[in-house]
Amino acid sequence: MRDQPALTAAMAGGEAIGLFIISPEQWAEHADSPHKVDFWLRALRELSASLKQLNVPLKILNVPRWADVPQALLSFCQKHGVTEVHCNREFGVNERRRDRASYALLAEHAISMQGHHGGTLLVPGTVRTGSDNYYRVFTPFSKACREKLRTAPYHPLPAPAPQLKNSTLESDVVPDSLPGWSQSSAAIRAGWPASEQVALERLEKFANESMTHYKRDRDFPAIAGTSTLSPYLAAGLVSAAQCWQQALRLNHGELGTGLEGITTWMNELLWREFYQHLLHGYPSLSMHQPMRPETNAVQWRDAPTDFEAWCQAKTGVPIVDAAMRQLVQTGWMHNRLRMVVAMYLTKNLLIDWRLGERFFMQHLIDGELAANNGGWQWSASTGADSAPYFRVFNPVSQSEKFDPEGAFIRHWCPELASVSNREIHDPTPVTRQNLNYPQQIVDLRSSRMRAIEAFSSLR
Repeated sequence: MRDQPALTAAMAGGEAIGLFIISPEQWAEHADSPHKVDFWLRALRELSASLKQLNVPLKILNVPRWADVPQALLSFCQKHGVTEVHCNREFGVNERRRDRASYALLAEHAISMQGHHGGTLLVPGTVRTGSDNYYRVFTPFSKACREKLRTAPYHPLPAPAPQLKNSTLESDVVPDSLPGWSQSSAAIRAGWPASEQVALERLEKFANESMTHYKRDRDFPAIAGTSTLSPYLAAGLVSAAQCWQQALRLNHGELGTGLEGITTWMNELLWREFYQHLLHGYPSLSMHQPMRPETNAVQWRDAPTDFEAWCQAKTGVPIVDAAMRQLVQTGWMHNRLRMVVAMYLTKNLLIDWRLGERFFMQHLIDGELAANNGGWQWSASTGADSAPYFRVFNPVSQSEKFDPEGAFIRHWCPELASVSNREIHDPTPVTRQNLNYPQQIVDLRSSRMRAIEAFSSLR
C-alpha cells in the first residue's frame, strides 16, 4: 500500500473505507481488454487483503456507466456517513467529466471530494513552455521534467499505519469475473500475477539484474531486456515515482548522466509522462482526434481484408505476424514490435491508426489510453513529436537487426522453425508455399512510397 496518496490522506482524516467502482459498460465502450479487466479483479482481491491488514474494509459498487457515478457515490456517502472523499486523479476526458460532476454533486450535500496526484511523476499542467503552453516536443519536455525533479523531487509515500478497528463494515467479495467478460487463461494469469508485492519484486529484480543493460537489450524481443512493469503501472500497483526512485538509487542520484542503461530507462518513464501530460492538455486526444489536425485529411485505405490479415497475423511478414501472435496469446507485446506493427499498419497498409489503436486496447493487459494513443500517433506520424511521415520502418530490416537469428519468430511462428537464419525474415515464395505460410499481402517498397505520397500531398 505504498505511494497511494488518496489512501494516505483518507486514513489521516479519520476512519477510512475503501471503495472501488466497477463500470463494465464504460470499460467496454473504451475497448478495455478482458485481460486487463481480469487483471484488475485479481488485483482487487489482493488489495482487499492488504487493506484488511490496515483495518480498512473494501466496498464494491457496480455502476455500469460513469455518468451514473456521481449519484451512486452520493448515495454511498450518505448511507455510510462519509463526509470526505479522496481519489487519485485520472486524465482522460471522460474520467475528468465524471470526477467534476462528482465534485459538484457532493459539494451540494456538504461532502468534500479531493483529487490527489499519484499517477505521474509531476502534476500534468505544471510542466509548461516559456509561452505557458504544453510541450509538444519530447526533448525539451524531458529536460524541463528533469529540472523540476532535481529541484523539487517527489518522494514516494510509505504505507500508512493500520487504523483502529472501529468499523463494523465488512469488505465486499470481489467477483472472479463479470458477465460478458472472459477470464484470462491460466498461462496469462501465471505470467502476470496481480499484486503490489509482485510489482515491487519485478521492479527490484529489473533494477538489480537488467536496468544497467537496458539500452543494449531493450530492442531485442527474444531477450528479457525490459522491465515488464507496464501492467502494474497502468493498474496503479506500482507508481512512476517508485520506478524513478529505484533508478536514481542505482544511478547515484544522477537524473541525466551516469550509467547509460539507467538513463535510457528513465527516459522511457519520461515518454510515458509526456503522453499523460498531453492527454491532460489536449482533451481531443481522448476523442479519437490526431494531435496534428491536418492529418485528418490523410486518405486512409478502406481495406478490411488487409486489416483482418494484420489482426489474424497473416500478413506474410514474419516479424509482424509473430508480434501479433504474442499480443493475442499473451495480452502483451514487446515495445519495439509495437512500433513495427503499428507502422506496418499505418504506412505499408495505409490503414487508419485508430483501428489499430482500438485493436491493441481490446487485447492489451497493460492498455493505457495515453501511452497507447501516443505510441500509435507516433508511428502514424499524426501525433506530437511523432516520426516524420517519410520515416517508414522496413519490417524485414527491423527483424534482421533485432531478431538476427530468428529466435522470436521461431517461437511465435513455429511453422517457420526449420527456415535458415538468413531466410526466416522473408522466406522465398517456394518456402512459403511448402510451409503453408502466406505470401506478403503488400509489396513493402511500393506501399512505402504510397504512404509517403499520401502524407506529402497534405503539404
